[in-house]
Amino acid sequence: NPKQNKQLILNDSRLPFSIRVLLEAAIRNCDEFLVKKGDVENILNWKVVQHKNVEVPFKPARVILQDFTGVPAVVDFAAMRDAVKKLGGDPEKINPICPADLVIDHSIQVDFNRRQNTLTFEPDIRYYLLRFPFHWLPAVHNSLQKNQDLEFERNKERFEFLKWGSQAFKNMRIIPPGSGIIHQVNLEYLARVVMDQDGYYYPDSVVGTDSHTTMIDGLGVLGWGVGGIEAEAVMLGQPISMVLPEVVGYKLLGTPQPLVTSTDIVLTITKHLRQVGVVGKFVEFFGPGVAQLSIADRATIANMCPEYGATAAYFPVDDISIGYLMQTGECKKRSQVKDYLEAVGMLRDFKNSSQDPDFTQVVELDLHTVVPCCSGPKRPQDKVAVSDMKKDFETCLGAKQGFKGFQIAPDRHKSVVKFNFEGCDFELAHGSVVIAAITSCTNTSNPSVMLGAGLLAKKAVEAGLTVKPYIKTSLSPGSGVVTYYLRESGVMSYLSQLGFDVVGYGCMTCIGNSGPLPESVVEAITQGDLVAVGVLSGNRNFEGRVHPNTRANYLASPPLVIAYAIAGTIRIDFEKEPLGKTVKIFLKDIWPTRNEIQAVERQFVIPGMFKEVYQKIETVNESWNALDAPSDKLYTWNPKSTYIKSPPFFDGLTLALQTPKTIEDAYVLLSFGDSVTTDHISPAGNIARNSPAARYLTSRGLTPREFNSYGSRRGNDAVMARGTFANIRLVNKFIDKQGPQTIHFPSGETLDVFDAAERYKQAGHSLIVLAGKEYGAGSSRDWAAKGPFLLGVKAVLAESYERIHRSNLVGMGVIPLQYLPGEDAGTLGLTGRERYTIVIPEKLKPQMNVQIKSQMNIVHSSENTQLGDSSVKHSGFIDFMHFSLCFCDSQTLGLRER
Repeated sequence: NPKQNKQLILNDSRLPFSIRVLLEAAIRNCDEFLVKKGDVENILNWKVVQHKNVEVPFKPARVILQDFTGVPAVVDFAAMRDAVKKLGGDPEKINPICPADLVIDHSIQVDFNRRQNTLTFEPDIRYYLLRFPFHWLPAVHNSLQKNQDLEFERNKERFEFLKWGSQAFKNMRIIPPGSGIIHQVNLEYLARVVMDQDGYYYPDSVVGTDSHTTMIDGLGVLGWGVGGIEAEAVMLGQPISMVLPEVVGYKLLGTPQPLVTSTDIVLTITKHLRQVGVVGKFVEFFGPGVAQLSIADRATIANMCPEYGATAAYFPVDDISIGYLMQTGECKKRSQVKDYLEAVGMLRDFKNSSQDPDFTQVVELDLHTVVPCCSGPKRPQDKVAVSDMKKDFETCLGAKQGFKGFQIAPDRHKSVVKFNFEGCDFELAHGSVVIAAITSCTNTSNPSVMLGAGLLAKKAVEAGLTVKPYIKTSLSPGSGVVTYYLRESGVMSYLSQLGFDVVGYGCMTCIGNSGPLPESVVEAITQGDLVAVGVLSGNRNFEGRVHPNTRANYLASPPLVIAYAIAGTIRIDFEKEPLGKTVKIFLKDIWPTRNEIQAVERQFVIPGMFKEVYQKIETVNESWNALDAPSDKLYTWNPKSTYIKSPPFFDGLTLALQTPKTIEDAYVLLSFGDSVTTDHISPAGNIARNSPAARYLTSRGLTPREFNSYGSRRGNDAVMARGTFANIRLVNKFIDKQGPQTIHFPSGETLDVFDAAERYKQAGHSLIVLAGKEYGAGSSRDWAAKGPFLLGVKAVLAESYERIHRSNLVGMGVIPLQYLPGEDAGTLGLTGRERYTIVIPEKLKPQMNVQIKSQMNIVHSSENTQLGDSSVKHSGFIDFMHFSLCFCDSQTLGLRER
């Protein structure tokens, strides 16, 4: 308590506020074992040490997981307990030491949308209100009911397993499905800003198994995404080992223009910081412009931190942050939080420039210069002003295949395909919108853009505008609070009239759970080889992510999603062309101003809504409550299950340390260029009917309707291994077209990647992967490391790595090798058709040089890791951690030598 105890003031050295959070954690956890005095001194001396690539430990206050990444973590914990028992240890020692919350939000899909067979107040309406407690509308739409019923039907095994985990493991809380999106629930409910443990206060901080964990930075809670393997280590009480980061100060000035949204601001910042180059760095926002932004606006900006490449995007706590705690029902803690932060020098006044810390670098943005914009068609950093969208798309049509090109022949730019939908004739062309989704916590957490969309919808309906029925429209709120204020403000009915009914509470379209398009639409797209478009209020639009049939995908604010849905095409100049052909209404005629939106927000977004929704969030879902989960401390694996399977990671485990072995005469499984993302590597989306995973499931007696998605089957390694590198947009240099195939060099056959890897494995051959820059960019998916490991990949040789993916590779015992500066496959004359021998010394150290021999060359590369050699000796960090907890003392494992 700051009023009772002498405090350490953390602002004497003008450290960035984000670094002060690291410093406080190091001081509090300094035990001269995992955290040493030298670590504290390095952080205190940040201004000098930041440039020296020095590693420091960080123990966050808590861990957060979503179900796609959480299920594999719980599977690993369950398997650890089995392994510990087999080796004579106490399995109940395997528990999260660091508090962990798991929010189930990734399982629901948009299988049904729009108002289909709307239910009215029949006698059984109470049943539906119990099942869908946040959808307090005059009618409950059949699409919501069907999507949630299908979610439980498809995922019953997974949900029962997770419910078992919440009961079997201490210190783990599960937020049931239907509650909302992980990062919005974290912002509105789970975050504390300041932790209170037995009367002692310290800053809230978090790591999560989703790269957009950074959203919570907008509230002043330092957090970022880590791989599932790193998260498991933190849950088991270990600190994260991280390079003490540089901190880029991002100074915000001015006031946004009346028609500009927070989405426009974040897309502008994303492009700007991509150009600046902030990979591996913290970004800390400061300047008087920050005071112009609400917590929801700041959270939107922080959410897209992975898209601009930084580790964290931190907004220090100020009075607006404290006010947000009151709005969301944490008013009892307001005075304690403020007292503590003032006492330790961590409360910020953005209008007081004397508080500005020293930064590695300072860049500026005048908020008044931001204009309405979108990003696409294939990357979130490719910002396009709305006024330029039509011209930009038409340029992309004919441009060379790439991030800004589709290479469509000029004589086909005006191609039109006629089709019939529900008895009516329509036409599709290049640029036609077929998906329009208000989705993702990036925007659904922000009342200003959600109410802005509602007000735009109201004006559009009143003006007689409509959305074509074949366009797959959807609204998936990030929490029940959104539905509450949309209903109370009177705009929900107008959203519904345009087709934007609530279809579920989860990530949905943003993560590729967009569900099927109408068959006639797919046939028309295929027939004309059309570049169809998805428009979504999400944070990722990588190729193949949103839907296989939308080759162009644009990120946009919720109001713009509706505008493009009404227009039906991306090839429109809103300033010169009306939204409808029969109704001559322009976008400017229905666009709500910032003042209009703020007036509605002040009236209808109130603390009582948050309290009403969140006081019963863990118990209100009757379907979840009805699940029958086993109560044993060891999980009883069902050999017939195709969802949950004991993983092979601990098979053959012994107490003896293994000596690292040289990788001899390895074949190259795949050869890539730049920007291969975890979406390309990790199994994601729907399971294609002609894929190795589909053949496996068929052999287990399942029909295509029962395949579900890869994400739902992350607890089954047999499915996930078969889905690794299965993305239809995979570009492998060995193959002259996109697709999940490679060449099996001993036979010369072109095979699916899994089938080729199996051939190599059966013959006893090791494998490596060659790649260019930014290998593993995108979402933090542990299966992007686990999958290659199961395929037999021993090492990856790339020009650079995304930070989380690099750590995940180390965690699985796959060595991430990096070319020396100025070298790459081209300069060394490597084609990937050679065989490689990688000389692994007994004592591996981070960033040491190792020698790679090919048939024609000797390549020197750097082993660029953040973990010591003990984890490699144990074939991965999970094995290493379970030994350290259950069997060995610290010196046996070399823990004292990070």
